[in-house]
Amino acid sequence: MKGPKRMMETAPEYIAQCVRLTLDDYRRLPSGLRYELVEGVLRQMTPSPSMVHQEICKRLARALLEWVEDQDLGKVFFAPADVVLSEHNVVQPDLFYVSKERLGIVEEANVNGAPDLVVEVVSPGTAEWDRITKRRIYGQFGVRELWLVDPGGRSVEVAVHDGRELATVQVYQTGASAESQVLKGFALDVDRLFR
Repeated sequence: MKGPKRMMETAPEYIAQCVRLTLDDYRRLPSGLRYELVEGVLRQMTPSPSMVHQEICKRLARALLEWVEDQDLGKVFFAPADVVLSEHNVVQPDLFYVSKERLGIVEEANVNGAPDLVVEVVSPGTAEWDRITKRRIYGQFGVRELWLVDPGGRSVEVAVHDGRELATVQVYQTGASAESQVLKGFALDVDRLFR
């Protein structure tokens, strides 16, 4: 094999089961591995995200934290952190924001309710999962805004809840600044994100 070895994040795998699992079942899982519970089905998150994924998350987190904290708008969190959407849905977004007015959903062990803004950095192995399944779940439980960050396409898709679902407002490419609808005034240079 020539060149450096590369590990690519892949889509989470379903754990074989014949019953619909609950939040209590999720809490009894062994520590050390990352899981998500979607519609009662357990999915193991493996392997760890790539270094490119981590760099992008770091840049996003820095910009988002600075904006939110400087203006005392709420809190920003990043994976691994459990977001409990319902008895059968527990997810771990890459990054998420909870507004100051809704900080009551932040508990010691997890966030109990939909964040205001969720960011997912997609990879070839997780693109369908993030773009379809998680987007649907986020919309169903009231996430107000979703950013789908695509390192391969060097783009940021911003979707806002329209009362029924998370509908795409715009896809920002290099040369543009991605703008939040929930965090008024927050914008991020797409080139800076992927440099």
